[in-house]
Amino acid sequence: MSETISIENEQVFRRPPVIGSPAPLFVARTTMGERALASYRGRWLVFFSHPADFTPVCTSEFVAFSRAHDKFEELDCDLLAMSVDSLFSHFAWANSIRERFGVAVPFPIAEDPSMVIAAAYGMLQDGAQDSSTVRGTFVIDPEGVIRAISCYPMSTGRSVAEILRLVEALQTADAQTASTPEGWTKGDPVIDALPLDVAELANFTPSETSPDWYYRLRRS
Repeated sequence: MSETISIENEQVFRRPPVIGSPAPLFVARTTMGERALASYRGRWLVFFSHPADFTPVCTSEFVAFSRAHDKFEELDCDLLAMSVDSLFSHFAWANSIRERFGVAVPFPIAEDPSMVIAAAYGMLQDGAQDSSTVRGTFVIDPEGVIRAISCYPMSTGRSVAEILRLVEALQTADAQTASTPEGWTKGDPVIDALPLDVAELANFTPSETSPDWYYRLRRS
Protein backbone atom coordinates (compact mmCIF):
# COMPACT_ATOMS: atom_id res chain seq x y z
CA MET A 1 0.00 0.00 0.00
CA SER A 2 1.35 3.42 -0.90
CA GLU A 3 1.38 6.19 1.66
CA THR A 4 -1.72 8.38 1.87
CA ILE A 5 -2.67 11.58 3.65
CA SER A 6 -5.89 11.23 5.60
CA ILE A 7 -8.89 12.87 3.91
CA GLU A 8 -9.84 14.60 7.16
CA ASN A 9 -6.58 16.55 6.96
CA GLU A 10 -6.93 17.70 3.35
CA GLN A 11 -6.43 21.31 4.39
CA VAL A 12 -2.76 20.64 5.16
CA PHE A 13 -1.98 20.90 1.46
CA ARG A 14 -2.69 24.64 1.58
CA ARG A 15 0.15 25.41 4.00
CA PRO A 16 2.65 23.49 6.17
CA PRO A 17 1.59 22.72 9.75
CA VAL A 18 2.66 25.02 12.56
CA ILE A 19 3.26 24.60 16.29
CA GLY A 20 -0.08 23.99 17.99
CA SER A 21 -1.78 22.53 14.90
CA PRO A 22 -2.86 18.90 14.46
CA ALA A 23 -0.21 16.75 12.81
CA PRO A 24 -1.33 15.75 9.28
CA LEU A 25 -2.49 12.15 9.39
CA PHE A 26 -1.05 9.57 7.03
CA VAL A 27 -0.59 5.84 6.53
CA ALA A 28 2.71 4.64 5.10
CA ARG A 29 4.76 1.54 4.46
CA THR A 30 7.78 1.33 6.74
CA THR A 31 10.64 -1.04 7.50
CA MET A 32 8.48 -2.39 10.36
CA GLY A 33 5.21 -2.80 8.49
CA GLU A 34 2.47 -0.31 7.77
CA ARG A 35 2.24 2.60 10.18
CA ALA A 36 -0.57 5.08 10.69
CA LEU A 37 0.23 8.32 12.46
CA ALA A 38 -3.06 8.04 14.36
CA SER A 39 -1.81 4.84 16.02
CA TYR A 40 0.73 6.88 17.99
CA ARG A 41 -1.96 8.69 19.95
CA GLY A 42 -1.41 8.33 23.69
CA ARG A 43 2.38 8.58 23.35
CA TRP A 44 4.83 11.27 22.33
CA LEU A 45 6.37 10.97 18.89
CA VAL A 46 9.45 12.41 17.21
CA PHE A 47 8.71 12.28 13.47
CA PHE A 48 11.73 13.25 11.41
CA SER A 49 12.77 13.35 7.77
CA HIS A 50 16.19 12.91 6.23
CA PRO A 51 17.35 13.96 2.75
CA ALA A 52 18.42 10.55 1.44
CA ASP A 53 19.54 7.05 2.39
CA PHE A 54 23.23 6.12 2.14
CA THR A 55 24.43 9.66 2.84
CA PRO A 56 27.06 10.44 5.51
CA VAL A 57 25.28 13.07 7.61
CA CYS A 58 22.04 11.06 7.64
CA THR A 59 23.97 7.95 8.63
CA SER A 60 25.55 9.76 11.59
CA GLU A 61 22.08 10.87 12.72
CA PHE A 62 20.57 7.39 12.43
CA VAL A 63 23.40 5.85 14.42
CA ALA A 64 22.83 8.48 17.15
CA PHE A 65 19.02 8.08 17.13
CA SER A 66 19.41 4.31 17.33
CA ARG A 67 21.78 4.48 20.28
CA ALA A 68 19.44 6.89 22.08
CA HIS A 69 16.31 4.84 21.37
CA ASP A 70 16.05 3.49 24.92
CA LYS A 71 16.24 7.03 26.34
CA PHE A 72 13.31 8.08 24.16
CA GLU A 73 11.43 4.99 25.31
CA GLU A 74 11.94 6.05 28.93
CA LEU A 75 10.08 9.25 28.04
CA ASP A 76 7.21 7.27 26.46
CA CYS A 77 8.31 8.74 23.14
CA ASP A 78 8.46 6.84 19.85
CA LEU A 79 10.64 7.58 16.83
CA LEU A 80 9.46 7.52 13.22
CA ALA A 81 11.80 8.40 10.36
CA MET A 82 10.91 9.16 6.74
CA SER A 83 12.44 10.04 3.39
CA VAL A 84 11.33 9.95 -0.23
CA ASP A 85 13.50 6.87 -0.81
CA SER A 86 11.84 3.53 -1.44
CA LEU A 87 11.16 0.93 1.21
CA PHE A 88 13.78 -1.38 -0.33
CA SER A 89 16.40 1.36 -0.15
CA HIS A 90 15.55 1.77 3.55
CA PHE A 91 16.00 -1.97 4.11
CA ALA A 92 19.41 -1.97 2.40
CA TRP A 93 20.61 1.14 4.26
CA ALA A 94 19.48 -0.13 7.68
CA ASN A 95 21.27 -3.41 6.97
CA SER A 96 24.43 -1.52 5.98
CA ILE A 97 24.30 0.53 9.20
CA ARG A 98 24.03 -2.69 11.20
CA GLU A 99 26.96 -4.27 9.36
CA ARG A 100 29.28 -1.25 9.24
CA PHE A 101 28.51 0.43 12.57
CA GLY A 102 27.24 -2.47 14.68
CA VAL A 103 23.96 -0.64 15.35
CA ALA A 104 20.50 -2.01 14.60
CA VAL A 105 17.95 0.67 13.68
CA PRO A 106 15.16 -0.04 16.23
CA PHE A 107 12.52 2.32 14.84
CA PRO A 108 10.54 2.31 11.57
CA ILE A 109 11.65 4.21 8.46
CA ALA A 110 8.72 5.23 6.25
CA GLU A 111 8.85 5.61 2.49
CA ASP A 112 7.36 8.58 0.67
CA PRO A 113 8.18 8.13 -3.06
CA SER A 114 5.25 10.30 -4.18
CA MET A 115 6.37 13.05 -1.74
CA VAL A 116 2.81 13.54 -0.49
CA ILE A 117 3.81 13.32 3.19
CA ALA A 118 6.83 15.55 2.68
CA ALA A 119 4.62 18.15 0.98
CA ALA A 120 1.99 18.02 3.74
CA TYR A 121 4.66 18.64 6.39
CA GLY A 122 6.55 21.32 4.46
CA MET A 123 9.66 19.15 4.26
CA LEU A 124 10.46 20.10 0.67
CA GLN A 125 12.15 23.43 0.09
CA ASP A 126 10.68 25.81 -2.47
CA GLY A 127 12.71 25.75 -5.65
CA ALA A 128 14.63 22.64 -4.60
CA GLN A 129 16.72 21.10 -7.39
CA ASP A 130 15.71 17.56 -6.43
CA SER A 131 13.33 15.62 -4.17
CA SER A 132 15.60 15.62 -1.11
CA THR A 133 13.76 16.65 2.04
CA VAL A 134 15.24 18.99 4.63
CA ARG A 135 16.12 17.59 8.05
CA GLY A 136 12.69 18.29 9.47
CA THR A 137 11.85 17.26 13.03
CA PHE A 138 8.34 17.35 14.49
CA VAL A 139 7.64 16.64 18.14
CA ILE A 140 4.02 15.47 18.40
CA ASP A 141 2.25 15.10 21.74
CA PRO A 142 -0.11 12.27 22.82
CA GLU A 143 -3.11 14.25 21.52
CA GLY A 144 -1.63 14.43 18.03
CA VAL A 145 -0.70 18.12 18.29
CA ILE A 146 2.61 19.44 16.93
CA ARG A 147 4.52 20.93 19.87
CA ALA A 148 7.88 21.73 18.26
CA ILE A 149 9.36 21.99 14.76
CA SER A 150 12.96 22.31 13.61
CA CYS A 151 14.51 22.29 10.15
CA TYR A 152 18.19 21.82 9.35
CA PRO A 153 19.88 22.05 5.94
CA MET A 154 21.30 19.01 4.20
CA SER A 155 24.84 19.93 5.27
CA THR A 156 24.24 20.06 9.03
CA GLY A 157 23.35 17.16 11.31
CA ARG A 158 20.88 17.47 14.15
CA SER A 159 21.71 17.00 17.83
CA VAL A 160 19.88 13.94 19.13
CA ALA A 161 20.74 15.00 22.69
CA GLU A 162 18.95 18.32 22.09
CA ILE A 163 15.86 16.55 20.74
CA LEU A 164 15.79 14.37 23.86
CA ARG A 165 16.11 17.47 26.03
CA LEU A 166 13.32 19.16 24.10
CA VAL A 167 10.89 16.27 24.60
CA GLU A 168 11.64 16.12 28.33
CA ALA A 169 11.30 19.91 28.66
CA LEU A 170 7.90 19.86 26.93
CA GLN A 171 6.70 17.03 29.16
CA THR A 172 7.91 18.79 32.31
CA ALA A 173 6.32 22.09 31.31
CA ASP A 174 2.99 20.30 30.76
CA ALA A 175 3.15 18.34 34.00
CA GLN A 176 4.09 21.34 36.15
CA THR A 177 2.16 24.08 34.33
CA ALA A 178 5.41 25.98 33.96
CA SER A 179 8.04 27.00 31.43
CA THR A 180 11.65 25.88 31.16
CA PRO A 181 14.57 28.35 30.96
CA GLU A 182 17.47 28.34 28.52
CA GLY A 183 19.41 25.09 28.54
CA TRP A 184 17.02 23.42 31.01
CA THR A 185 17.75 19.80 31.84
CA LYS A 186 16.06 17.37 34.20
CA GLY A 187 16.31 18.52 37.82
CA ASP A 188 16.83 22.19 36.99
CA PRO A 189 14.33 24.80 38.27
CA VAL A 190 11.35 25.70 36.12
CA ILE A 191 9.80 29.14 35.60
CA ASP A 192 6.44 29.88 37.21
CA ALA A 193 3.65 31.37 35.15
CA LEU A 194 3.29 35.14 35.35
CA PRO A 195 0.95 36.55 38.03
CA LEU A 196 -2.59 37.05 36.77
CA ASP A 197 -3.92 39.34 39.51
CA VAL A 198 -2.77 42.26 41.67
CA ALA A 199 -2.96 40.26 44.92
CA GLU A 200 -0.53 37.65 43.70
CA LEU A 201 1.80 40.37 42.48
CA ALA A 202 1.60 42.19 45.82
CA ASN A 203 2.60 39.04 47.70
CA PHE A 204 5.73 38.52 45.63
CA THR A 205 9.03 38.66 47.55
CA PRO A 206 12.26 38.96 45.55
CA SER A 207 14.97 36.37 46.11
CA GLU A 208 18.31 35.40 44.62
CA THR A 209 16.70 32.93 42.21
CA SER A 210 13.56 34.99 41.58
CA PRO A 211 14.71 38.61 41.39
CA ASP A 212 11.45 40.04 40.04
CA TRP A 213 7.78 39.13 39.51
CA TYR A 214 8.26 38.28 35.84
CA TYR A 215 11.09 35.80 36.52
CA ARG A 216 10.20 33.34 39.25
CA LEU A 217 12.03 30.05 39.50
CA ARG A 218 10.95 27.00 41.47
CA ARG A 219 12.25 23.48 41.85
CA SER A 220 10.98 21.01 39.28
